[in-house]
Amino acid sequence: MEKKREEQIKAIIEGLKRTDYIKPNELPNIDLYMDQVTTFMDKHLESSKRYSEDKLLTKTMINNYTKNNLLPSPEKKKYTKDHMYLLIYIYYMKNILTISDIKSILEPITDKFFNNSGEINLEQIYEEIFRLGREQSVTLTKEVVRKNEKSRESFKEVSDEEDREFLQTFAFICMLCFDVYMKKQLIEKLIDDNFQFSIKDDPKKDKKAKEKETK
Repeated sequence: MEKKREEQIKAIIEGLKRTDYIKPNELPNIDLYMDQVTTFMDKHLESSKRYSEDKLLTKTMINNYTKNNLLPSPEKKKYTKDHMYLLIYIYYMKNILTISDIKSILEPITDKFFNNSGEINLEQIYEEIFRLGREQSVTLTKEVVRKNEKSRESFKEVSDEEDREFLQTFAFICMLCFDVYMKKQLIEKLIDDNFQFSIKDDPKKDKKAKEKETK
């Protein structure tokens, strides 16, 4: 059973290494209609689905991002490269942050660099963030391996092999959860200290925006 678990963890980690990222040069150089945007995102982020039937990005989600001022309105019903960059950020952030937090982060980026032809634009920003993300994925993979090894040292006194395996897996999950929790706390503190909230801390408003997104 121990060997089976190790093979399972190894397979998961190998899967993480293959996680899809939308490379800067993969983004189309033409503006896209809504259906083209959702098709593009679905194709390029397919490996991040938990279940095959999951929808990564829907028309309703995009419309609600626009209504909540996370995303500028399309130009003549078409979305530019800059729209796509922002949608990618939203896609990753929405799994851990509230709508108001995402807006607080992206609003100044949009105000300063959306459709900007100056010294720096959203494409250059995305390229740098993409580079940093790829480097970080290697570090994070090693960290997951280390946590798994650490969890294997727990509950060794439990004689029943099945119970021991179960508790060690539980310990591994808890370690990962604690790691995510601590990082989420850090992110929220950085937002509070460095970004001016566009939507004041209004739980009702934020909850309503989340409910709209999932419909």
